Amino acid sequence: MLNAQLIHGYGGDTIRRDKNDNIDSLKIAGYCLDKWVKLTRYVPEDELRKTLKVYNRQLSQYAKLKTALKNNLISLLDQTFPDVNKLFTSPARESDGHEKWIDFVARFWHCECVSSLSLRAFSERYRKWCRKNGYNFTENKAEEIYSASAGHFGTLPKNDFTETLLSQAVAQLNSLCETVAALKAEMDKLASELPEYETVLAMHGVGKVLGSQLIAEIGDIRNFQKRTSIARFAGIEPPDNQSGAYCQHSRRISKQGSPHLRKTLFQVMCCVLQNKRDYEPTFQFIDRKRAEGKPYKVYMIAGANKFLRIYYARVKACIEALEPSVVARSA
Repeated sequence: MLNAQLIHGYGGDTIRRDKNDNIDSLKIAGYCLDKWVKLTRYVPEDELRKTLKVYNRQLSQYAKLKTALKNNLISLLDQTFPDVNKLFTSPARESDGHEKWIDFVARFWHCECVSSLSLRAFSERYRKWCRKNGYNFTENKAEEIYSASAGHFGTLPKNDFTETLLSQAVAQLNSLCETVAALKAEMDKLASELPEYETVLAMHGVGKVLGSQLIAEIGDIRNFQKRTSIARFAGIEPPDNQSGAYCQHSRRISKQGSPHLRKTLFQVMCCVLQNKRDYEPTFQFIDRKRAEGKPYKVYMIAGANKFLRIYYARVKACIEALEPSVVARSA
């Protein structure tokens, strides 16, 4: 109902730092009595949006674990087949989340599995492996892998124990990749039932995954009274610092908001810069700030603020057009 930071910052009638359930209860009760006129009526969150948010938080946890398992597998491969992960640039498959280099090391887990064969024999085995696992085969890639294996040697021996160690690491990582892919598919399915889904996906830099995450973290746009409120909710606005004739114009962002939303916004800004579209207002704004010589973080945060203003205007207009009676009742 209230941000916990408000209760935490509410001063009590003591200078001691005691903390127990009784003191916390009195502090909350005192805050409610003092701010009773300003308190707003509690409206339960929509079940669909609440479920989508829980999915997104689980996805964030699994993504951290996936990164840890990837780093663990790479450290093991540095002792058996160094830099094999750098030989493949294919993105993860949308259907099951598998990545080509991970599936490759499940079959060719040691550099001697490749270098001990002739180039022709390896190319044939690699071709059959690609066809079996649904990957594209090129002769140039086979030659590149063979050349890389010939230039390395493993510090771990090629035996059954090393193979078991690598196989278990690959199996764990692939299982987690499948879980992450399933979560993304479910999030997209849930988000597609919300009225702003098509509007959000039409925005520059937003796809099915980032669009679902934005909708999950921002929630119902009608909860924000004005466009600056959504930036404060994300914690990317610089707080005011003024006293008398002094007024500081350049400050750091507050970070008193949702870290999950800030991470999603940063990923959206990266996509905006990668997919350059001169006619898009967000890219135009970032490019102008970059041309002015602004540091990287400054123009990325400025672009995120610009994006949120556009998001607020478009999504609110979409919901008002689809559900005018609901908007009127909530206002």
